Amino acid sequence: MAMQQSEERATRNGIMALEQAFTGVQRCQQDVQSTSHTLAANYGGVDGGKYKKLLEQWDEHVDTILINLDRMVDELNTTLTEHGLVQGSTSDAIDTEYSRSTQVFDELNGTNTSSN
Repeated sequence: MAMQQSEERATRNGIMALEQAFTGVQRCQQDVQSTSHTLAANYGGVDGGKYKKLLEQWDEHVDTILINLDRMVDELNTTLTEHGLVQGSTSDAIDTEYSRSTQVFDELNGTNTSSN
């Protein structure tokens, strides 16, 4: 069954909204990672350790959110492809940005084991 034009438009709008959400969440994640790095360098003691742990837990939750946003974009792109339409986005671009944010976080924490 062919996808109606209004359904196609709604699907493409959904992809754009998810991509914007992905970018916004990623920007917030990078801000928090920067704060965490500054905290680690300047704030010690039990309170600093607890706060850093809280930020790390938050970062893990954000990773889950980003993965799920990426999956939703993939699903919508698959829907378009199944109906013979051009994808609304390139999931490679999202994957690249996700990998880049993970690398930045790893470098800030000194846990980057990949070679450049």
